[in-house]
Amino acid sequence: MSGFAGVVVSDSWLQSQFNQVVLRGLKSKFLSMRNEKGHVTVGDLPPVMVKLKALSELLSEDEIKDILAEKSNMEDEVDFEAFLRVYLNLQARATQNNRKLKNSTSFLKAPTTKVLHTISESEKTSYVAHINGYLGEDLFLKKYLPLDPATNALFDLAKDGVLLCKLINVAIRGTIDERAINTKHSLNPWERNENHTLCLNSAKAIGCTVVNIGTQDLVEGRPHLVLGLISQIIKIQLLADLNLKKTPQLVELVEDSKEVEELVGLAPEKLLLKWMNFHLKKAGYKKPVTNFSSDVKDGEAYAYLLNALAPEYGTPNTLEVKDPGERAKMILEHAEKLDCKRYLTPKDIVEGSPNLNLAFVAQIFQHRNGLSVSADSQKMSFAEMMTDDEKTSREERCFRLWMNSLGIPTYVNNLFEDVRNGWVLLEALDKISPGSVNWKQASKPPIKMPFRKVENCNQVIGIGKQLNFSLVNVAGNDFVQGNKKLILAFLWQLMRFTMLQLLKNLRFHSQGKEIGDADILNWANQKVKKSGRTSTMESFKDKSLSTGIFFLELLSAVEPRVVNWSLVTKGESDEDKKLNATYIISVARKLGCSIFLLPEDIMEQGEKPPVSSSTAAVESENDTALEGEVSNLSVDDAAPEVENETPIPEVESGESQTTV
Repeated sequence: MSGFAGVVVSDSWLQSQFNQVVLRGLKSKFLSMRNEKGHVTVGDLPPVMVKLKALSELLSEDEIKDILAEKSNMEDEVDFEAFLRVYLNLQARATQNNRKLKNSTSFLKAPTTKVLHTISESEKTSYVAHINGYLGEDLFLKKYLPLDPATNALFDLAKDGVLLCKLINVAIRGTIDERAINTKHSLNPWERNENHTLCLNSAKAIGCTVVNIGTQDLVEGRPHLVLGLISQIIKIQLLADLNLKKTPQLVELVEDSKEVEELVGLAPEKLLLKWMNFHLKKAGYKKPVTNFSSDVKDGEAYAYLLNALAPEYGTPNTLEVKDPGERAKMILEHAEKLDCKRYLTPKDIVEGSPNLNLAFVAQIFQHRNGLSVSADSQKMSFAEMMTDDEKTSREERCFRLWMNSLGIPTYVNNLFEDVRNGWVLLEALDKISPGSVNWKQASKPPIKMPFRKVENCNQVIGIGKQLNFSLVNVAGNDFVQGNKKLILAFLWQLMRFTMLQLLKNLRFHSQGKEIGDADILNWANQKVKKSGRTSTMESFKDKSLSTGIFFLELLSAVEPRVVNWSLVTKGESDEDKKLNATYIISVARKLGCSIFLLPEDIMEQGEKPPVSSSTAAVESENDTALEGEVSNLSVDDAAPEVENETPIPEVESGESQTTV
């Protein structure tokens, strides 16, 4: 049921040759072949193997046939483990035959091989210090803390999932209802897997990229993956205030109101660099800083920055020191007087560690940003106009996080700005409907010519119409112009299409009939009824859903042990509703749901349902039971209202109505 459940292979050696992401991908390919004919033979493998990335550039389909024919009868049946062995054998043969690649580099680069991953001891030490500092007083973890960075205690403690869940809450408070975390001295495998599933789904919900991490990787405490996830979580925490909503004084960084729009679209790291260069320029530093590595190695930029922000603690001797290591030491001493946590050592500055230097600058920003409280009133008012209202902001957050969870190459920092050139929408469409995008007709950013952006967005609209989205009187230029209502309406349909496609792939379970909203509604009511509960919902806009009781009874019907009813309230007051809603989201994520809504979205159900409340994107490998899939879904039956010059009629899509 869990979207992150590990694929287990009986042969331990074979299991060790793959990470979980690759195993899941290969398992999906194998099941697709088996579902077509009921079984898989050696003869079925060549056309599938030649399309796999690790083999496509090295072997042709005929070469694969010849290799397989050497030792196998093409009519022999193949199980999943045999499929994996064939794949490894082909990979090895491919690298042997390709003499142009020295030392079999293509094999080493292939994601399936188990190579030696190195980790940065400096980063590990820094993150351990962060954990010791922020979680040292946690009631459950304090008996295990402080951790010793010189040992592997960090990775051992991460194996039960509690540490990572609590670290996510440090980054974005309230992301996980800690009542849903399994906390006891000794967890069984199921409870441990639940914690990791909750962790990964919650990490996605705050903006982490976890497409290359599975629960089994965390259970095993794989250092490079655990450290990579911790790095992302801490980065999100440190950059949380780098936006106009949290820090409106950032408008001081631009010359006029027109440039405020540029700030809105900047990634937090870019905004941090812009802030740093703003102060460096005022301090007389001539060289622009474009990264947190080579440009800060000599320490000069840091010396100028700290002397400008905190001259009372500074000394001109810092710039006179010739030895980079000694200068870096003086810089850190200066920063510590501002109460900045020491995320790096003098050696990390000199060596240009990008992650640790970014953390260091973010700490300086948090403690002394040097921006005027009384910034230009005209720019401030324009910044307020650029900032979305609460409802739109929640919807933007939902779709932004969902798109990033797809694993597309481009990371979405600001939804309304980042989709305006159409490229990221094309990436999402290609991920959801492979082969639908004509990349020869697409322009990759940076795009200087406006008409190229329109061409990209026109292709987005064209593909949407092919997928039966309701897009009457909607043109690519509407996206280029940043029409928020039309952008949200398109993304709502795209997310909904993704979920219904999941169910469509399981239509064999429903006698060939495509599944729509009515089927999901009926399934949910029947599931709750069979469990002996009495709650029902009349529609996805039923006001009674705001109490949360029905959702909890549904989750309990899917997995009885997952809901602790002693923690559930009657949902009569707003406070009780919020307690239930917070618990629902964490329990659902614990079961494998990828949910990007907030408790308020559940509480407002039936009053003015936002787009985000209509969706809980799901990743699942269970190809045998409809119940296991639908239990992870919540699909609204009405699209958001969109104002346009011409009224847009309702358009039928499958069995349900989708209106823009």
